[in-house]
Amino acid sequence: MTLAARTPPTALTTRVAHEGGARRQTPRETGTRTYPRALPIVPVRARGLTVEGADGRRYLDCLSGGGTLALGHNHPVVLEAIRRVLDSGAPLHAPDLASPVRDAFVDELLRTLPPALARHARVRFCGPGEADAVATAVTLVRAATGRTGIVRYAEGMSGPALTGVETDLGTGTAIDLGTDTGPGGGPRARPAGVLLAPVSEEGVVPVPDDRMRRVRRLTAEGSVPLIADETGTGVGRTGAYWAVDHAGIVPEVMVLSKAVGGSLPLSVVVHHEDLAPARRGSRPGAFSGNHLALAAGTATLAHVRAHRLAAHADALGSGMLRRLRELAGAHPCVGAVRGRGLLLGIEFTHAGDTGAPGAPAPRLAAAVQRACLRRGLIVDVGGRPAHVVRLLPPLTTTEEQAAAVLDRLADAVGSVARGGSGPTSPEPRPR
Repeated sequence: MTLAARTPPTALTTRVAHEGGARRQTPRETGTRTYPRALPIVPVRARGLTVEGADGRRYLDCLSGGGTLALGHNHPVVLEAIRRVLDSGAPLHAPDLASPVRDAFVDELLRTLPPALARHARVRFCGPGEADAVATAVTLVRAATGRTGIVRYAEGMSGPALTGVETDLGTGTAIDLGTDTGPGGGPRARPAGVLLAPVSEEGVVPVPDDRMRRVRRLTAEGSVPLIADETGTGVGRTGAYWAVDHAGIVPEVMVLSKAVGGSLPLSVVVHHEDLAPARRGSRPGAFSGNHLALAAGTATLAHVRAHRLAAHADALGSGMLRRLRELAGAHPCVGAVRGRGLLLGIEFTHAGDTGAPGAPAPRLAAAVQRACLRRGLIVDVGGRPAHVVRLLPPLTTTEEQAAAVLDRLADAVGSVARGGSGPTSPEPRPR
């Protein structure tokens, strides 16, 4: 080994190397990279809510990997769980084969589920992405019912969001699953399932509890399986362990991803035993149930449960919503403020000078995102169009950190509302 290989890199060489990598990314990767365009950061270190870039600046991260990091970056319990698997000599990956790591994950997952489902649950690991889990759930109910149609229900939907969906039901739309004929008296096939998103993540629009209960009642009366899409709302994110817990409903199927893997790729479908296939299905995906992801997921699920982080998210999120409503009252460009727990959205609209009053203003949202970044705050933008600034801080966020986040956001919004970028605030300290 050479001296150069043994010598730790200096801060300067680290910065040069990483910035060079950022310049090479654009010509070497596809143009679908949305985050680097809005957030030109080269992260080199991270812990909890804090991310340090190659430029030496520190940021408060309210993107949290798109909701993947329930405990924030590099939480000690997650790192320790991963190290134990690495040091044990166990295989890092063995699709569908029994193992202590797999068994521990299923045990912990069943502890968190609604009891009425947990008592009759079957757990199915699928490909690592959330789309894999949704597709698996759709295939499951189609096979179980012999029907094909899927109705997707989410507040504020505008257009199909899933290949093969035949019907979309948005806010205020009547849900008719109990008749056998369609318009003109023609036969209408009953759907194979209803896919319910308790919170529409894109624009952060929660489904009211009474409406969730109504959907549950209608699907039960029509013998239509209800699929709860908890890919981005589960593991305490909305202030309950699972978002369906707010309404007290029990679906036949739950689709789990993002935070369930403890920062590593993992997707799971939990379903009632009555929907289990009569025959063995196809082979699992090559990357279903990776042991490192299972270990990280078990540690995360257990930590959120043991430390009551869902209740913490509920209380902290309620306080943040109050401050965001004050912000909306001070600036006409801020429209609706909404969310549940630590999944929060701030809608930006035209105040009348640059567009129709109340119309979505994606350019304003993008300007606020840039202004936040200059102040050391990372936020996401979503909605259709992209006019909603989203806040997804880790469930471990403290009240002091939440106040710092909102101070930076308020400063950014005020600056954009005045037509400028304003000065940057002091960089956040590592937490």
